[in-house]
Amino acid sequence: MPHALRFPDAATASDALVFAQRAARLGDGAVRLKAQDGLLVMTSAPLAPRTLLESTPTVLGMRVVPVDAELVCDLVVDASTLRGAEETELALPDSAVTAPWAGISPPRSGWEISGETAAATLAARAQWGIAAVTEAVPTDAGDDAVHAVRASVWGAADEDLSGLPLGVAFAAFALGFIAGQETAVIRRNGPWVRVSLSRGHVLVRDTVRSGLTAVRATGVA
Repeated sequence: MPHALRFPDAATASDALVFAQRAARLGDGAVRLKAQDGLLVMTSAPLAPRTLLESTPTVLGMRVVPVDAELVCDLVVDASTLRGAEETELALPDSAVTAPWAGISPPRSGWEISGETAAATLAARAQWGIAAVTEAVPTDAGDDAVHAVRASVWGAADEDLSGLPLGVAFAAFALGFIAGQETAVIRRNGPWVRVSLSRGHVLVRDTVRSGLTAVRATGVA
């Protein structure tokens, strides 16, 4: 396990740290770090089911940044443990963690454009969902009740998002992928869907097409 991630400049190191800090506040707080051929793929799961029977989809957020070409790794760490070391480095923790969603990868090639959606639509639907969760959670609700509400809201297919789970918008919004008047491109590969913005990608398995209610996965073309 490497001791640090080395980037070509301070701006890239800061970018990677900001993604990790956002990921630390979402889902299980873990981030997968896969480095090869000068690129670092950082993946987190803002939403994931606790059991195979619940309706929460596994929605992945992914950021790709350049990294030291000699670095090769594939590990999962607690995102909150990543720390700035030198100006162009992030120090890694001494040990890794496990994350069920990091075990399976979607296709790395063969993606086809199937549509697009405005970044403003993603932001609006995410904000609507956040308000809906807040309104639906009972006063003094326990953790199980809160999780059930979140599963119901974020797992619902949304017409404004071409039938994708509303959680796709939440992931893009919460991870800071939405900026300006950008248009997000929607790509499909079998049951997989990838929503791409300039700041990152959101991946989910289309449960309507696959007939499944949850998925554990990561990767990017």
